[in-house]
This record gives sequence, C-alpha cells and structure tokens, in this order.
Amino acid sequence: MMKNMIQFFRILLLSGLLLVFCSGASAAQTESGLTIEITKGVETAVPIAIVPLGWHGLAKQAPVNFSSLIQADLSRSGLFKTLPERDMLTKPTQADKVRFRNWRALGQEYLLIGQINENSGKYQIQVQLFDIYKGRQLLGYRLTVTGNELRRTAHYISDLVYEKLTGKKGVFSSRIAYITTSIKANKQKSYKLLVADADGYNPRVIATSKEPLMSPTWSPDNKKIAYVSFESKRSAIYVQTLATGRRVKVSAYRGINGAPVFSPDGTKLALTLSKDGSPDIYVLNLMTKELRKITRSYGIDTEPTWSPDGKSIVYTSDRGGKPQLYQIPSSGGRATRLTYNGDYNARARFSKNGKNIVMVHANRGDYRIAIMDMATRTINVLTAGKYDESPSFSSNGDMILYASRKGRRSVLSAVSVDGKMQQNFAFDQGSVREPAWSN
Repeated sequence: MMKNMIQFFRILLLSGLLLVFCSGASAAQTESGLTIEITKGVETAVPIAIVPLGWHGLAKQAPVNFSSLIQADLSRSGLFKTLPERDMLTKPTQADKVRFRNWRALGQEYLLIGQINENSGKYQIQVQLFDIYKGRQLLGYRLTVTGNELRRTAHYISDLVYEKLTGKKGVFSSRIAYITTSIKANKQKSYKLLVADADGYNPRVIATSKEPLMSPTWSPDNKKIAYVSFESKRSAIYVQTLATGRRVKVSAYRGINGAPVFSPDGTKLALTLSKDGSPDIYVLNLMTKELRKITRSYGIDTEPTWSPDGKSIVYTSDRGGKPQLYQIPSSGGRATRLTYNGDYNARARFSKNGKNIVMVHANRGDYRIAIMDMATRTINVLTAGKYDESPSFSSNGDMILYASRKGRRSVLSAVSVDGKMQQNFAFDQGSVREPAWSN
C-alpha cells in the first residue's frame, strides 16, 4: 500500500514534467511558429461572411488583418463556417452598399462589415453585423484604439459577434498560461512560464528557471498568476502580478508545496503541503497569512479546486486505494467521494456555473479528458487519449483546454464540452504543457 501511495504521489508531482522532458526544444515564440488545426467540427455550423474591413490610412494596409482574425476566431469555435474571401461576390464596407440577395445566393445567414480609419496614430474601428434573411442590423460597434490594441480589439469583436449569435459570452479575447522547456547547448534545461492570447499568439515570458516550473493558475481578476517553482532546489509557491512582474513567495514549507489555486474571491489559495507528514489540502489566507488544514488523512490529498461559490473544495486522493475525486467543505469537515468509475480520476476543475467538473479520467493507463455532471454524477469522456492531461475550462464553460500528445510532440488541444469540436495548437518545435485558461 505504501509503495502504491508513493508511486501515485510521484505521478502527481512529476506528471507536469514528463512530457516536457521528452523534448529538447522550446515552444516557438513568434506568430509564424504556431499552427492551429481543427480536427473535428460541428456539421451544423452557421454560415457567416466576414468581409475585409475597409482601410483608410497612410499605409497601404492596416497593421492587423481584422477580418482574418475574426474568421479564425469564429471558425475555431466550431459553431460557425466562414465564407472564403475568394467566394464573395461583393465586398461592401458600408451598410448602404450591402445587397442581401447576393449573400442569400451564397447561402450565408450572417454578414459582418466594417471600416478602420487611421488618424494621428489612433485607429477608429466600426463594425456592423447583419441578419441576411431578415435584412436587418443585429449589432453595431465603434471604438478608437492605439496600434498595440488592434489585435486584442479584433478578438473582442469576435466575442461580441459570438455572444450576439449564441447568447453566450465569447472567450477569444481571453488569455492562456502554459509551461515550456528547452535544452541549451550546454545541455542545461531551461523552464519558462508564458502567457499568450487565447489563440496562442503574442507569447510573453512571465518566469524563467533552470529548475522546473509547474501548476500555473490565474487569479479571478486575471491580474496575477500563482505557480510552483523549484528554482531554489526545493518547491515553493509564488504569486506574481502580471502588470509589474512583482512576485511574492507565499509558501516554502519543508516538503511539498504544490497545486495552488485561488479562491473565487481571490483572497485565499488552496494548496497541497506535506509539512506535517503526508500531503494534505490547506487553505492560505493571502492577506493575514493564516494557514488552515482542511484534510487529515493517511492518503495523499492533492490538486484542490474551489467550487464557484467558495463553499467547498474538490481534490484528488488515493485514500481508497486509487486516485479518485473527493469533495469537502472549504472550512474543513467530512469528505465525500465523488467518482467511482475508472481506475483514475484526478485534476478536477469546476465550470463557472458549478454544474460540471472536468477531470483526467483513466482506465488501464489510457488517460483522457472527461466531464462530470455534478447533479447526476454522470461521466462523459470527451477525448481519445492516450496521454491527455491538465484540463481547464474556458470562462463561458463551452470549451476545455488541455495538454495532449500528438506523435512525439506535446501540444495544447481544445475540445467542446459536448465533444463535437476539437482542435490542436501545435508549435513548430518543442512541447507545451500545463495550460490554464484565464477567467
């Protein structure tokens, strides 16, 4: 039993590094180094035409190709099928130039047009969304931004269109955090924690170390990231402010300091510590530094996650012999086992509404991403495996980001909560791991 516990703990502690160690190259840091592949789409995707935005400025073209970005965003959702520019009969940029019959003939249901006007280094952007069959405007939006805000603005417009047509908040302007590794000429490993746009572009290095970095997690306001670092040869947990780069070491006890996750109000961290012997779940008040022990078992308790209301914590424990999910009040108390199906259920994360939990689910060593309905305890396996891990919900609960193996590479992948849409974010070189979607 003790041997199994130790083995399980080693898996939990080191699983975040195994795929990284398999590759000696770092993830590409430029836009040209990323390939987004939609491997499975929705057959009933809604046809929408995104007309190239009109450009009025000193340069020959706008610094950012808005229509291309919006097309890519909506296509990646799996819910929309965008019309190729070459198939457009006309390319209107003003409402009075739209001929709805042309777009009906092309089988389109919605149309987005707009213009970009440059003036003294500022860019005024105007877009309009139309229902082609009803012949009326659904959305009109205008704003003025600086040059370095153009790409984020394009994603924000995608969010507006997505929300208008689906009734759900878009996540295209959100961000992701992830870990990469590289091997230098002297065979020294270098680990990096990066933050990038939701489509993988504009990567920014947040932390670098010669020792492993693990378990990035976002604060509720997306202004900070907590993570584990072994830079001092021992595990420690840091909280870093993204705007300033300032970081604070919040936990460096003897033994394990791992798996941090912010409470819904951002005032606390749930984490795993072994300072008293076996690994248990603790809650750390970030303001008062008060530390409260939540679980007390002879098994290994790790990978906590908060319920959206902050009243309970779900975590992984092997107290029953194999890794399974348990739930306990966030103030401590009696734990309840949640999962019974499968040899392995771990690394849970709640959806924003608290109705579902995403997890790593395994049978006979085949690790896949699954989602569990909290009301019925029904588990639905979403991915094909075999080494899928580190799932993270998008803020609207529609998509799940996770790490997977494709051949000899480690890539970021995404799957819709119903499993109907899947995509891979593949870097030209290297492995990418432990993704976390911003709130």
